[in-house]
Amino acid sequence: MSTNIENQGSALDTLKWGLAVLVLLAAVVGNYYFDTVSVLIRALGVVIAIAAGLGIAATTVKGKEAWAFAQEARLEVRKVVWPTRQETMQTTLIVFAVTAILAFVLWLLDMALVNIVSLITGV
Repeated sequence: MSTNIENQGSALDTLKWGLAVLVLLAAVVGNYYFDTVSVLIRALGVVIAIAAGLGIAATTVKGKEAWAFAQEARLEVRKVVWPTRQETMQTTLIVFAVTAILAFVLWLLDMALVNIVSLITGV
């Protein structure tokens, strides 16, 4: 009995995903088909169609899982301790300084290798 219910849910989810894809395809095709209509109206139609497609997709099992994941991710982002402006500036300056030093060292190494190769080849 439970397998039958799972298959019905899976079939319903497949139907919902198909409908969501059709709505999104209709938005794209409609945008091209009605190219003589005002851009504002077409953009509004596309936004409404995308919202409808996402709404349909959100009612599926995977859509609900994705929504729950997004809510959990939002909670985790709130827990992050973001650096202050001063910390960001100091870190940026350190990265610039180390990059400049490394570029200089690599330039010296390149010059040394060019000189060694020119001595060997006589160019």
